[in-house]
Amino acid sequence: MKKQHIAGVFTARAAITLVATTATLLIAGCTTLPSAEESLAAIKSSFSERGIAKLDRLDQTEIQRLCSEANMTGKDIDKKTADKIQTALYDKIPYPKDGFIGDWREGERIAQNGRGMQFTDAAGVPNGANCYACHQISPQEISYGNQGPSLLKYGAIRQVKDANSKEAEPIVKYTWARIWNTHSVNLCSNMPRFGDAGILTEQQIKHVMALLLSPDSPVNK
Repeated sequence: MKKQHIAGVFTARAAITLVATTATLLIAGCTTLPSAEESLAAIKSSFSERGIAKLDRLDQTEIQRLCSEANMTGKDIDKKTADKIQTALYDKIPYPKDGFIGDWREGERIAQNGRGMQFTDAAGVPNGANCYACHQISPQEISYGNQGPSLLKYGAIRQVKDANSKEAEPIVKYTWARIWNTHSVNLCSNMPRFGDAGILTEQQIKHVMALLLSPDSPVNK
């Protein structure tokens, strides 16, 4: 069974605590939901640091906070502001200097691996990407999530015949940016910031790129 990174999900205990806090306030006659600060305090009170899993994982980036506030109020971030932030992030994406494409076989292993960043893991052990928790990728895999779009034939649909060619450069850079820091192309995406947050190494991302873009990968057969 694949496992979600503990950094990317709330614990069940934290969720129950937040729901209980909200219910208590409503029963008491409060007409508003808890503030972001109150919600975070409730979650942190139910989270215990163990091993490499520290409380700072619950702290949001400015962008995550902005998106959470928009979600809580039901008001979308205006397009001009979102585009400005995304452009600034996209311009800061660090691209590899020695090619984008690794080994698709290693990419498949990384996509299948849901381990990493959990309190039972040792510091410094390479993380997996757990891609199948949200995406359909290889046609041979029958266990996958649907929170994200299907990535079957990702490179073939985009007519990438040679990921190292000049013609493929726009989609290759877009794909790298999406994996490195998804907020640079979709501001409030739930996808992990694999490179920006230090979940995967540059070499691991190259392998995942190969899985998605290489004509030899089963994804594009």
